[in-house]
Amino acid sequence: MMETVEESELCFLQLNSSCRKPNRTHSDTVLIYIVLSVISLLTATLNLLVIISISHFKQLHTPTNFLLLSLAVSDFFVGLLMFFQIMLIDGCWFLGDLMCSLYYVLDFIITSSSVGNMVLISVDRYVAICDPLHYSTKVTVRRVRICVCLCWGCSVLYDSLIMKDNLKQPGRYHSCTGECVIVIDYVAGFADLFLSFISPVTVIIVLYIRVFVTAVSQARAMQSHVTAVTLQGSVKVTAKKSELKAARTLGVVIVVFLLCLCPYFCVTLTGQDTLLNASSAAFVICLFYFNSCLNPVIYAFFYPWFQKSVKLIVTLDILKPGSCEAKIL
Repeated sequence: MMETVEESELCFLQLNSSCRKPNRTHSDTVLIYIVLSVISLLTATLNLLVIISISHFKQLHTPTNFLLLSLAVSDFFVGLLMFFQIMLIDGCWFLGDLMCSLYYVLDFIITSSSVGNMVLISVDRYVAICDPLHYSTKVTVRRVRICVCLCWGCSVLYDSLIMKDNLKQPGRYHSCTGECVIVIDYVAGFADLFLSFISPVTVIIVLYIRVFVTAVSQARAMQSHVTAVTLQGSVKVTAKKSELKAARTLGVVIVVFLLCLCPYFCVTLTGQDTLLNASSAAFVICLFYFNSCLNPVIYAFFYPWFQKSVKLIVTLDILKPGSCEAKIL
């Protein structure tokens, strides 16, 4: 009986070197599976709606929305990667050492690209609020596309270099069969922490402090001169209000992102020898993943265009000829 219990705790029953499953009740395991599966499915589905909306409807082809599109793409991949994280709930990896390394490489790339997208969104809102007269000339669709491509390209190149040792010899740091871990040396770990967390987060916070201060001063100026506004001036005020609303909405997205991101990097910073064990760090990783599910929910609350586009998608009206010209805004 004792041997049967011990064997049931092994990932691979036929191997003496097999990893053991964590001690967890069956009900807890089922609950975790259900919760993570629902989050994963919602994350992929909701972000796919954002991708379809911005890609299909021409009215949404603005610089800011293309940045949201890039963020939605990274969030969509997060939803897909969560299925692999669900597999690690039992502490067992059955897809082999190479797939383990590739999983972490993709995870690092998506994390880096998400942070890069948040920096680009902060820069976009900074220019829109602090230099509105030159926004249309400084921030164009073409420039945004180039920046997005550079963001993803640099993420792929940078994280491939960081993970090159783990890709050359997959599984070299495994202590047992069925384990999925990676090891990054101190220099690479510190460089990653600085480039992927400290520097971008500092830039985001500084830019949004400037945006907040400018937005408050603009709001006070508009209130003090509202009675003397001409027809031409009222148009400008409306435009500024729309930019301020966008800044507020994206500010919520960024704050939520930082709240979900900080625990992830704090675990990385305090980890012994920068060892990342997927099963032991499941909570903070899933918290970071859950942020990707929250972004479309925030859009649904703050952006009427997202609500309208989702309605057209769900009712299959986007399949009608000329639907891309529909008035969404």
